[in-house]
Amino acid sequence: MAKIDDYAGLITILKERKPLLGKRQQQIAQFFMNNPEDVAIYNIVEIAKQAGVHPSAISRFAKELGFAGFNDLQNVFRQRLVGPKMTYVDRMRALTEGPADLNLQEPSDVFDTFVGAAMDTLLRLKEDVDRVALQGFVDVLLAAEAVHVVAARGAFGVGAYCYYSLSRVGKRAHLIDNQGSMREQQLAAAGEGDVLLVLTFDDYTAETIELAKAASKLKKTLLVITDNELSPVASLGKHTLYVKEARLGHFRSQVPVMVLCQSIIVSVGRLISRA
Repeated sequence: MAKIDDYAGLITILKERKPLLGKRQQQIAQFFMNNPEDVAIYNIVEIAKQAGVHPSAISRFAKELGFAGFNDLQNVFRQRLVGPKMTYVDRMRALTEGPADLNLQEPSDVFDTFVGAAMDTLLRLKEDVDRVALQGFVDVLLAAEAVHVVAARGAFGVGAYCYYSLSRVGKRAHLIDNQGSMREQQLAAAGEGDVLLVLTFDDYTAETIELAKAASKLKKTLLVITDNELSPVASLGKHTLYVKEARLGHFRSQVPVMVLCQSIIVSVGRLISRA
């Protein structure tokens, strides 16, 4: 295996090795990709607790990637944060400390924690978003004859908003919602000049994955918004954007993906109005 020297190299290796990873290894890889700042900051015991695995599983994962141990793997994540981002990490640690002690009986505590998580994820998004892919999203949506939005379960609310907002700015849009179990027929309605906007996050919705893969086989153009490079739909997009959502128990903050989608749709709408 090639030696991993930086974060980009780590992502490349993980993508290549994804089919070979066991269930526990995939769980660790997904957590690392979705929480790179936490991996850079916390010790192996704290990270294992957050990821829901035993520390020894993380040590084995690091060694199987060619590292001497977890510390060497952690250095890759720390190098990612060299320079101005270290101040950012300090801010993030202050914002995110304490969710494990969240008192669900106190609405004020719950509110403060969700606000802090939203601030955290928005700052991460501003730092990490691929500006070239962002421009690509706008260009493809602008040129599309129609947009078919594919989103389900936890992502459905954002998908429904995208459908509504695209329609409001003058772009013909459809929501593939599988009403009447007619998902295949809804996909068949996508024309040659249309594009599919696919949204799914860990834990990925099986129906969304199935539909995205079917559309890809039909040579449809896909734009994908997901959480990391190991997502089962990440490679299917003509352009793919990544949003790391804050997890608070069984809930995820939808603030960052909503902000991202709003910014894209507003940009499309302004360009349509100027045409």
